Amino acid sequence: MRVLALLACIVASAAAFGVSSFTGSTITAVSNGSSLSMMRHRKKLAKLGKPADQRKALLRALTTEVIRHGRIKTTLVRAKAVRKHVDHMIQLGKRGDLHARRQAMGWIYDKDLVHSLFEAAPERYSEREGGYTRVLRTMPRQGDNAKMAVIELV
Repeated sequence: MRVLALLACIVASAAAFGVSSFTGSTITAVSNGSSLSMMRHRKKLAKLGKPADQRKALLRALTTEVIRHGRIKTTLVRAKAVRKHVDHMIQLGKRGDLHARRQAMGWIYDKDLVHSLFEAAPERYSEREGGYTRVLRTMPRQGDNAKMAVIELV
């Protein structure tokens, strides 16, 4: 009799918390800590809502287009994420050695663009030690009201 009363109490408490049917797996999942979520301290990386491979391809494409055109319009979060990579490519162009050229060719999609970067970067940015890009906020996007920005080379 006590067993039936205990079982009825468990089923009633499960129904009170919105569980439609009682299964032992939900209780064990909570009890063994699998629903534990940890904080992301010191893991600042704009994930851009994409898996790692798609995020890397997007950042490579945006870096290539910023260097090619000098200025592009994109979302604010993407502009802030790509700024790091564009600055790094310009640093490689200023360095100018073979290893830097091969690193840049591994990131930028256009081989001719790498050659022109390595020709122009040393004299254009010789007195500047960093901060080769500028991110300017613009009006929000019409369709979804996303924050937009223009990223340009200084």
